Formats: sequence, structure tokens, C-alpha cells
Amino acid sequence: MDDQTRVEWRDWGQDAFDEAAEADAPVLLSLTATWCDHCHEMDAETYAEPRIAANINDSFVPVRVDVDRHSRVRDRYNMGGFPSTVFLAPDGTVLTGAGYLGPDGMRQVLDSVRTMWQTKGSGAGRVPRPLREDNPPAGRLTSGVESAMLGQLTEAYDEVAGGWGGSPKFPLPDALEFALKRDREMALRSFDAVSANLLDEYDGGFYRFAAERDWAGLQHEKLLDSNGALVRAFANAYLLTGKDEYREPAERTVDYLTTTLWNDEADAFANSQAPGEDDAHTIDATDRAAADEPPVDEGVFAGPNGLAIEGLLTYYAYTDDERARRYAERALETLRNDLLEDGVAVHALEGDVERDADGEVTPLLANQAHVLSALTTTASILETDALASATAVADATIDRLRDGESFLDGPASGAGLLERPLRPLDTNVAFADALLELAVLADEERYREVARETLEAFAGASDRFGVQMARYATTVSRLLEGPLVIRVAADPGTDLHRAALRMADHEKVVVPATDDLEAGLARVERGDQRSDTAETPAELSERVQSVLE
Repeated sequence: MDDQTRVEWRDWGQDAFDEAAEADAPVLLSLTATWCDHCHEMDAETYAEPRIAANINDSFVPVRVDVDRHSRVRDRYNMGGFPSTVFLAPDGTVLTGAGYLGPDGMRQVLDSVRTMWQTKGSGAGRVPRPLREDNPPAGRLTSGVESAMLGQLTEAYDEVAGGWGGSPKFPLPDALEFALKRDREMALRSFDAVSANLLDEYDGGFYRFAAERDWAGLQHEKLLDSNGALVRAFANAYLLTGKDEYREPAERTVDYLTTTLWNDEADAFANSQAPGEDDAHTIDATDRAAADEPPVDEGVFAGPNGLAIEGLLTYYAYTDDERARRYAERALETLRNDLLEDGVAVHALEGDVERDADGEVTPLLANQAHVLSALTTTASILETDALASATAVADATIDRLRDGESFLDGPASGAGLLERPLRPLDTNVAFADALLELAVLADEERYREVARETLEAFAGASDRFGVQMARYATTVSRLLEGPLVIRVAADPGTDLHRAALRMADHEKVVVPATDDLEAGLARVERGDQRSDTAETPAELSERVQSVLE
């Protein structure tokens, strides 16, 4: 990333802040990503300019951070996108910040920050609001959460272009899945818009977002985490409609993930693919075949691999696609053998493992949530042995990251503002949702209660959640109503189990190899409802309909 720059970058850590304190100089924090085209552009045009680089090296302590490898730094200092250019006091507080800065803009900001520092010093530093307001407003969970989110989606829905909101336009897989069950027409029109505009028709896989409301201005980077989530979303759309127009985008993305984003040496999925210097995505198919492949970040990260495993197994459950199953199993084996230690996910396969003073792996909530979801999906679809690993992940997370009624993103320790606790709503919800699944699969009510308390911890602000937080409403609905549960007294892969997976409610939980029934039977449950047992797929379909009605 920084081979073009003339800036003498330091690594993130306490040493850089100590150096800044000793020199009485601000820190220039550059947040970048390997897939970020504008980050490379800023390196080539701004940080490579000799006078700017000299100015930074003489008057600041420059620190470069890869946001995928240091997610807690990203979440505390992100200025709304990447690159983020953030000026800090030696105590880690924020002096000012911006996004992309060209040479002229950087010169002006450097002069402004230097003047600010000489005038006010560390007194000019501030702590961002999410780090000042530690405890979110708690409240009661009611059915109003679901209806309020549906109202948000309806209000934000783009009748002309599909999707939600103005610009930029993101695919929002959680919103797509929420709407599938509650306003299918709106959901399917948005699925259509995402596939028509963000799917790479040549190589497969989804681009990250479009800059304009009409889906113009495509940003051609492709990220593992969003593609894994979109495989799941499109597979669920296929489940509910039976239409190939939703299966095919998922299939194309599975092909992309298992070829371009497959790290064969690691036996897992690579993190991302950049747009490429000449933006090969904008040329026609003939020229594209001869163009250099855009570079891939081969890094293997636990959380994004968890999302990919979940997406591929969901697709396999509905299609019997052996390629999806095979690669999900391979990545799962790497996850279990190389990225899990005593229930804690190691963030990255490469580099040094971050450990606490007791030598234990440092847990990150996002990793724990996505790995737990991958394991519960595995237990439901593939093999029940995954429940032991899922329980270990859940217990380690509750033990080490739960603070009060909700969860911190990681331990409140480290350089800069890492010592400030952060309770990210999205990953709290993702973990609560995975706990609900685990509560059913493992028949452990305690996980359901932790999920309830986690959701209640944020409920006081739920009327203000935007469409990006549709999963909160989905999870609250599953908690209050109880998910549709299909218990099958048969092993994964049998006809009755496969039929259960394909019953058209993508928010259901299928429990294979249950001890609650005689062998070869299945039963449908929801809340206090219990169906008669079923022996055949046809009977099971009837039982599901009777419970849903």
C-alpha cells in the first residue's frame, strides 16, 4: 500500500504515541485498505509529493493502519470512509479529520493542524461521541420494533431505482432479508436492483456499492464479508420464490468466492479484491479476458470467513450444490483448526496473534458473532458435532466481552482510544441472533436470555434505527414470536432433513438428530404450538403450513 509514499510510517502501537508525546507533536493517522482505490491514489498523488512528505515527517508522527487488520482502530477513528486522514493528540484524542486529501488540501490541513497544535495543544483533542456515551439507552422489546423498521424501509424505499436511500447505494443484505418476509414485492424489486447493478456479470461476485442513487458510479472493489452475506440473502430469496433469477446471482458469487477469492495455500477464503489500476471492470469482455487480474488481498480473517461459510452452506441447503458444500467444509476446517483457540477466534491467519497479559487470544466481538453463526449454521445443515465448538465460542464471548447487559467490541485496552469501551450495535445484534439459534439447537435457555438482555440494552433507541439495522428488528421478532423450529429425528442429509431445510421460512431453525422424537419423524414448533409428527416431506410441509396459519 505505502511503497509509493515518502512518508516514514510507524506501526500502530503505544510506541508511536510515546514518540509523539516526547516530541510534543500530533499524530497523523492514515486509515487505509488494500481494496481501497482512493487510498492508493492518495499514496501516489499526496504522500509521494516530496515537500508534503517532508512536512509530515518533520512535524508529525505518521501512523499507517490497515483497517481490515486493525478493526478496533478503524471503528474508533473512521471519518466516514477510506482513506481516513485523522490528526490525533499524543493521548489519542481527535484533533480533526478528513477523508481523501489531494496535495493542495493536505497542505492546508497540515498548516491548520500545526497552528491548532501550537495554539491549543492537547486541549484541542476530543473523544468521538460513541466513545463518550458508553451505555446505550435500554428499553422494552415490543412488536412495535418490527413495524417501525418496516416503516423505515417503506419510507426509504426508492420506487424508481430499487433499494433504499439516496446516494451512495449499498446492497444492505440484512434489509433485503428482513423485507423478504414482510414486504416481498419491495424486497424482490430491491434484490433485482442489486443483481442488475452490483453483480459482476463477467467474473461473478458483487461490487461493494454504487456512488449514485441510480446505481451509477460503481465502486468495483469486492469484499468477502459482503459477498458472503449476499450469497445467503439471494439463496433465501430463491428459497421463498423458487426463481432462478435469485439462485443464479448466488451461484455466480459462489463461483467467484471459490476461485478468485480462494486462498489455496491457507485452505480458506481471501479477504478482498481491489478494482485494479486500470479498472478492468469497465472494459468489454474480450479485452477483459486479456487484462491483468485486479489484485487480491490474500489475508484470511476469521469473521469474513464465517460469513462466507454461512452463505455457502445456506446455498447448499437449498440446492445440493456440492461445490458450495466442499469449499465451506474446507474453510470450516481451517477455521476450527487454525483460527479457534479455547472458543476465541484468532483475528487473522497471518502475523502475530494478539494476546492479553495472561497469554489468551484477544477476542473481537465481530469475529465471535460471525464464527458462532457459521457454526450454528453448520450444526443445522451439515453436522451436529459443530455444536460443541459453537457452545465454546458463545461461552468465551459471554465470559470475556459481556459488560453489563451488552457486549464490548473487544477488551477496553490498548494504545490511543482503544482503552475506551465501544458497544457496536451491529455486532451485538449479530451475536444475539446467533445466540437465539444456539439456544434452540443446544436446548439451552440461558443463551436465549442473554440474547434478550442484549437486545433490551439497545431498545430505548430502536425507534431511531435506520434501514442499515434491519437485523435488529428481525432478531427481536424471532425472540418475541419464537422462530419456526423444525425438529428432525434423522441425521443431516437424509430426505426428511433436506426437506425441512427447504421449508419456505428463511428465519426458521432446523434441528437435526433430535432426541425428542422417534427415529425418522419430524415435528414443527413455534412458541407454544406443537404440530403432529410427520414421517414424509409431504407430511412435513402440511405441518409447517398448519403452524404458520
